[in-house]
Amino acid sequence: MFAEKPADPIRQQALAALTAAFIHQGHPTEYATHMATAAIFQTDLELRNAQLSSLLAWLQQAHPDLYPTALQVAEQTRAEFEKRVQS
Repeated sequence: MFAEKPADPIRQQALAALTAAFIHQGHPTEYATHMATAAIFQTDLELRNAQLSSLLAWLQQAHPDLYPTALQVAEQTRAEFEKRVQS
């Protein structure tokens, strides 16, 4: 479906450092890897949410005529995603 992107070296370094920190705290290696992956994934989600919120706020101010359409596109994307997940 999607072509795999090459691994981002910064993310790899972050994953390795965070995994090492969890292991140092006494977590088993397998759990530490999953914990680090989840923490990075959650941070990515929060960043994407902040980016979208900022873009929509800017759009509302700079292009109020396009703002309602942008909200509809965002809502359609959410609805399509939910359908894919539930299928």
